[in-house]
Amino acid sequence: MSVVQMVKIVGLGAVALTLSVEWLDWLFCRLWPRKISRGPLKEVFFFPTEVACTERLFTPDSPFPCPCPLPHNVNTSFTRLLSHILSASSSLDLCVFAFTNLDLSRAVLALHTRGIPIRILTDMDYTLITGSQIGAIRRAGICVRCDSGAVHMHHKFAVVDSRRLITGSLNWTLTAIQSNKENILVTEEPDLVLPFITEFKRLWDVNDPARRHLPSIAEKTASLVL
Repeated sequence: MSVVQMVKIVGLGAVALTLSVEWLDWLFCRLWPRKISRGPLKEVFFFPTEVACTERLFTPDSPFPCPCPLPHNVNTSFTRLLSHILSASSSLDLCVFAFTNLDLSRAVLALHTRGIPIRILTDMDYTLITGSQIGAIRRAGICVRCDSGAVHMHHKFAVVDSRRLITGSLNWTLTAIQSNKENILVTEEPDLVLPFITEFKRLWDVNDPARRHLPSIAEKTASLVL
């Protein structure tokens, strides 16, 4: 056998081996699909968003189609935000500067109806703006605390089930959602979620109405002396 023939045989063998390995890999993937680990959830949404019907998010089991004229079954930044809020199964902590959007209010009230514990922290001044949903939420029995400090409580974040963070520039208002250039980040990265949980707890405790009205030790001592 000549050297040329031997080289050809070796080359053909190498090609056959390569094709066999690729074929086996393809067959293995078809029979036993690999679960691709993508790590913690990370999503970014931008606004303003397309206006679309959100009814399917609130009544997914309804047999009747929504008669409204808005586009249906459209995924937008806002419907994705609503989906994350409505996904809460054990808790929702919300820290938001301005809250006037009716759909977001409906989502919070829907969670409350399902028995999900909810805490809301907001800016005192902005509870008084036209269209604020804070009054309706309070009347439903949801616990709300207001920051009445000398500066605004300007946060806009929510923590869902103590593991999912929703934060960004977006106020929960119609103008912010449909008109302004805004952003939202959704993540389950623990290194990002935990500091927001800590900050919410700090602000929640600081704005406890009971603490504001508790007399100081000096006041108690003065009253005893008198």
